[in-house]
Amino acid sequence: MSAATSPAECGRRLLTGYFAGLGVVMAVWGARMPAVQQTAHLSTATLALVLLAAALGMVAGLQAGGRLAAAARQPLLLTSGTVGLAAALVVLGVCRTPATLAAGAFAFGIAHGVLDVAANAAAVRCQDRLGRPIMASLHASYSLGALGGAALAAFSSRTSHTWLFTITASCVAAAALTMAPAARRLDALDEPTPAAPGREADTKDAQGLPRGRLWLLGALAAASLLGEGAAADWAAVHLHSLNAPTVLSAAAFALYSAGMATGRLAGDRLTARFGAPTLVRAGAVLAAAGLTAGLVLPGIPAALAGWAALGLGLSVTIPSLITAAGCGGPRAVAAVAVTGYAGLLAGPALIGALATVTSLSTALLLPALLAAVVAVLSRKALETPTP
Repeated sequence: MSAATSPAECGRRLLTGYFAGLGVVMAVWGARMPAVQQTAHLSTATLALVLLAAALGMVAGLQAGGRLAAAARQPLLLTSGTVGLAAALVVLGVCRTPATLAAGAFAFGIAHGVLDVAANAAAVRCQDRLGRPIMASLHASYSLGALGGAALAAFSSRTSHTWLFTITASCVAAAALTMAPAARRLDALDEPTPAAPGREADTKDAQGLPRGRLWLLGALAAASLLGEGAAADWAAVHLHSLNAPTVLSAAAFALYSAGMATGRLAGDRLTARFGAPTLVRAGAVLAAAGLTAGLVLPGIPAALAGWAALGLGLSVTIPSLITAAGCGGPRAVAAVAVTGYAGLLAGPALIGALATVTSLSTALLLPALLAAVVAVLSRKALETPTP
């Protein structure tokens, strides 16, 4: 069988679709959040509780997904996770009370967590089978899907969010069910290989990695994703504090996202050439130095360049950390993801608290500092242990 038709190559193409679909759904949900809030007459505090329910559901889904992915066939989890996410999006579109929205958001988070673990665990296996890095490009497909979903939400701004959620969910679910027969080829990734007989690596799960290394991978994931949370919630506010026009304030996160997508599209080739430890360290140095310069140097152009440098510099960190965690099986992937998302969720609030006692520019040095920590510790976390 040629490389172009091998189960691993077909799996890579399928997983590209799953990652992109996840990005579309998450962007559509996030972009139309104001409409959800307005329709259900939610206060800011109540909306925060709904988002907290989604976060708690995601943590539960990540943990459950790790256990299920170690024991079940991943094609089933990929299909059921995608359909479940789509169904939850439909429910969120018709909910009109805080209680029903919180319940729907919790279910949405569970499905998101299950799909996240299943897709990343399958990606690690597929990458091992192909013998070349693919994780960065798969995560790039998520970023591009999110950009597409955001554009879809913007172009349909005059359409009811209920209809948008229903149409988007129907398309995503139909695509997942259509791909389900082809996704069964992913089972072939479990066939024995000289490097990993049978499914021995998966039965070890998180125990396949030393506990200290697993915690280090999780801590670095949290440090990296804290930067993503800072960009999403504070980049525009930072530019606004510099008296930037509204369009330039909004461009800050767009430039961060563009840097992230660009780095991930090139990440696999660069990883193959230089190795993950070197690439992640160099990127983290760029992120730390770039954001620091953007915060310290005067002027709006410097600030915009700083956010773009943060996205470009951190672009390959999470794909590389997930790849390293994959040596311990799906539970290790889930453990690193749970710790990482804790940084994503807690980071913006922590920056806000620091800003109240210092200044926003000073508080935003935190993600730059953590990027420097990633640069220092990434080699220890990512280097393959010698037998």
